Amino acid sequence: MPKILDRINKANDIKKIASKEHKKLAEEIRQFLINNVSKTGGHFASNLGVIELTMALHLALEFPKDKLIWDVGHQAYTHKILTGRKNEFKTLRHYNGLSGFPKMEESDCDSFNVGHSSTSVSVALGYAMARDVKKENYKVFAVIGDGALSGGMAYEALNNAARLNSNMVIVLNDNKMSISENVGGMANYLGKIRTGTTYSNLKTNVEKGIRNVPIIGDGLANKIKKSKDSIKSLIIPGMLFEEMGLTYIGPIDGHNIGQMVRAFDSASKAKSAVIVHVVTQKGKGYKFAEKNPSKYHGVSSFQTNIGAMNESKVMDYTTSFAYKMLDLAQKDDKVVAVSAAMLNGTGLDLFKQQYPDRLYDVGIAEEHAVTFAAAMAAGGLKPVVAIYSTFFQRAYDQILHDVCISKHHVVLAIDRAGVVGPDGSTHQGIYDISYLRTIPNMVIMGPKNKNEFDKMLEYAVNEYDGPIAIRYPKGLVYDKLEEFNDKIEIGKAEIIYKEKDILLLAFGSMNKTAHTVWGKLKENGYNATFVNLRFASPIDYKTISELIDEHEIVVTMEENIYSGGIGQAISAWLKENKHNIDNINISLPNKFIEHGKREFLLEKYGLDAQSIYDKIIELEKKSEINIK
Repeated sequence: MPKILDRINKANDIKKIASKEHKKLAEEIRQFLINNVSKTGGHFASNLGVIELTMALHLALEFPKDKLIWDVGHQAYTHKILTGRKNEFKTLRHYNGLSGFPKMEESDCDSFNVGHSSTSVSVALGYAMARDVKKENYKVFAVIGDGALSGGMAYEALNNAARLNSNMVIVLNDNKMSISENVGGMANYLGKIRTGTTYSNLKTNVEKGIRNVPIIGDGLANKIKKSKDSIKSLIIPGMLFEEMGLTYIGPIDGHNIGQMVRAFDSASKAKSAVIVHVVTQKGKGYKFAEKNPSKYHGVSSFQTNIGAMNESKVMDYTTSFAYKMLDLAQKDDKVVAVSAAMLNGTGLDLFKQQYPDRLYDVGIAEEHAVTFAAAMAAGGLKPVVAIYSTFFQRAYDQILHDVCISKHHVVLAIDRAGVVGPDGSTHQGIYDISYLRTIPNMVIMGPKNKNEFDKMLEYAVNEYDGPIAIRYPKGLVYDKLEEFNDKIEIGKAEIIYKEKDILLLAFGSMNKTAHTVWGKLKENGYNATFVNLRFASPIDYKTISELIDEHEIVVTMEENIYSGGIGQAISAWLKENKHNIDNINISLPNKFIEHGKREFLLEKYGLDAQSIYDKIIELEKKSEINIK
């Protein structure tokens, strides 16, 4: 029997589907996503929750003329299906395949490249301004989740949107979740709206009750009626938004397509910015995701019948961090943890279970998280702020201004540092060494393996007294080189093997690769010294200086872009100190790295062991150096 989904092959095809078939189409899309994402991995629960919402938006808008901006964008899979990309889903998040986020390069129906939270209202407002200045005629819609409303940028844009004298529509997708469960005042406010009685019924009951008061009832009711805005501000849903100057519609059922289409049509006729509040269920239609939406937010491949993820049982760096944090907190009640709506992703969900009074989830508010931690440090606590590398970028000014100038003892736990792979250019953690090295007083460490990671956390929390960051990669811990266990000292590298000729200087995750390169060199009759740098700032130039005279080639290795990185700093130091030695910088190019498997991307950009070995041998032959 032909599927309704087979009739969706390009943008706006959904308008040809009869309304009585919409429910069945939603079911088919839901099953399509379950079948495909279970094979490729990807963002799952968020996409299951917005199928009907996306269908309603596509029924109300004309693509690509109208502009639809998704906040974060990881929930845009149904949008991609409805704009003719369903046959590409087998390539989702693979190199040269379908991106997991909206991409302007991929389709003219994707209005903006997104990937980070709380940006959609700003983008929509910019589009609305461009439309008005150019006297064009198209609709502008932004979809923002209730979790993204915990980000300050969203409020800046909402404040600005209130001045708009033409139309734009902000769809508030309220599923009570961001990635972890929502926290804070906005979450509580939206919860009250969801469960509250409607204004119209309440207004009638209040007025009737006042008029029944003997003698003064009618007069009092008339006076109150004249100041109805005062009553309205107490009891109308969405009055916070109304007070900001935005028209509010809702809350409405985010799985009722007809109701949403009517609301969107009505909202798009206004002469100002309108918020349409829809309530959806994250993970809808797949019982395992409904029960545990955080677990199924971002998934690897999984078995659809039992919901089991196809994951390795070996510990990864995030889990290692989680258990070490429990150990540190048990020994010292001044240790506290800060998350920006990523408890599961950073491993701090375990910390919350054990120490709920010492875990602070501030919502999607990285800037606030860092300054908040700085003040806790000033007050005598030992805060550890765990955020992904790509999201720490958003708090650069706070790290510089609020942490480092005053030398507050804040520990930055930088998860997903380096190439993360399938999430692509908006999520690669390949800039943190560069931007943190620009800040005075900031110490940056990177462990070679799990054992050293534990020691670095202990050092950062209990021994060092100032701003300090530890960056660690996505993926499994490295369990070799454990026999090398020098004491950690500020800015001091660790010599693994000391020989001559080739000097390998590796930082963090690249120690695993450097170990393999060292082994290949030895197998082929070359001598090499292998140094674990440990610190990206300060760099141990003293140790390098002591070793340099016995070597002909220096090879620096880091999982970061070249510009502003360790390799560039060491190259400059070699020149400044007139060391006439060949130098190979192994780092990522100064470009945005596309999506693909992590191992593939590392090989593509020359960060794998074979590529590094080949570069060393090529330089030996080219320079006619005798190092064998």
